[in-house]
Amino acid sequence: MSYDRTHPTGRDAGADSAGRSVRLAATVVGGTFLLVGVLGFVPGITTNVDDLTFAGHESGAELLGIFHVSILHNIVHLLFGVAGLAMARSVAGATWYLIGGGVIYLVLAVYGAVIDHDSAANFVPVNAADNWLHLGLGIGMIGLGLIGLRARPGTVGANRPA
Repeated sequence: MSYDRTHPTGRDAGADSAGRSVRLAATVVGGTFLLVGVLGFVPGITTNVDDLTFAGHESGAELLGIFHVSILHNIVHLLFGVAGLAMARSVAGATWYLIGGGVIYLVLAVYGAVIDHDSAANFVPVNAADNWLHLGLGIGMIGLGLIGLRARPGTVGANRPA
């Protein structure tokens, strides 16, 4: 048995759904990054906030008492959040935000796994918990971004030709 997935306007309903889904995913991911960036500066949510340094492994602050953070790390989260919200305005932008951001987080996970966490190379800074989180974020963001590849031009929210 075959199901008609065609939208009454003649568009593929699955492609429309994919477009909405990827834009929503980028909005949620971007909003989450913004929240995490702000929370990285909040005492109580971030332990040892008085030991927060601009960059480097010397920062003694940990978000939720688990994830090593610095001012630079928090700024990166804030910038990723702003980028996600801006790019979520179109299907193409949302797709590439999620896939590109996912690749960046996979690279960061590998980087964190191979460097000495007590060396100057750990300028972000990262710890083992960050590495696992970055790996999960990378895989998850790429997976969500792939949804956007199903959306076709003309999909609700897609960039329209000028």
